[in-house]
Amino acid sequence: MSRSRTAAATVAGAAACLLLSSCTGTTPGSANPVPTSPASATPSGNQADSDVPKVAGAPLDAGKYATDPCGLVPADVLTSLKYTDPGQYRPKGNTVDTQAGPSCDWTLRGEGTGLQVIVGTGNRERGAGGLAGYYAAYREGRPIKFLERAPDTEGYPTIYVDISDRRARGNCAIAVGVADDLAIGVQAEGYRGQDDSCAAATQAAAAAIKTLKGA
Repeated sequence: MSRSRTAAATVAGAAACLLLSSCTGTTPGSANPVPTSPASATPSGNQADSDVPKVAGAPLDAGKYATDPCGLVPADVLTSLKYTDPGQYRPKGNTVDTQAGPSCDWTLRGEGTGLQVIVGTGNRERGAGGLAGYYAAYREGRPIKFLERAPDTEGYPTIYVDISDRRARGNCAIAVGVADDLAIGVQAEGYRGQDDSCAAATQAAAAAIKTLKGA
């Protein structure tokens, strides 16, 4: 997985920070774009909402991990992905790069490879939570311009979502709906390609869902 560090996605103006991770350039990179408007405020109305995959199983409560997102992925899973340093916790804030919810970043030193997990409680509080928030932002084309259904994660609906499809460049962002108004976002960045990055993101997401099931 060694390769030069992948820069965070760059978009003109304030849109450059409409991502879940920090825009300082010191973190693994960009993650799932933040839905910027309530899920119900869509031009397509209820017909569009029917496209959003629903959570068929029991909704998962991620409240315990709102203050400990780094605890969502067990150490053995992180080690298998070569992450041995502690994750960096970032609380939910009022800035464009923290408003989606609390997150945790892991970085492989010297390899430019990074992983991020976010608990989307901020999106939920703003009325743009769950996968519906991402679909609404995608239909509006801001800032999400790429959204595609992914295989379910531990029985929970999952999508690929980003400001563009960057998977072939080794950057894979997914969101897992753990409740109709809450999603867990995972980003793997700086990998060799789509298979490598999406495998890492999927493995981390599956571990996070298993953790929530046992919470």
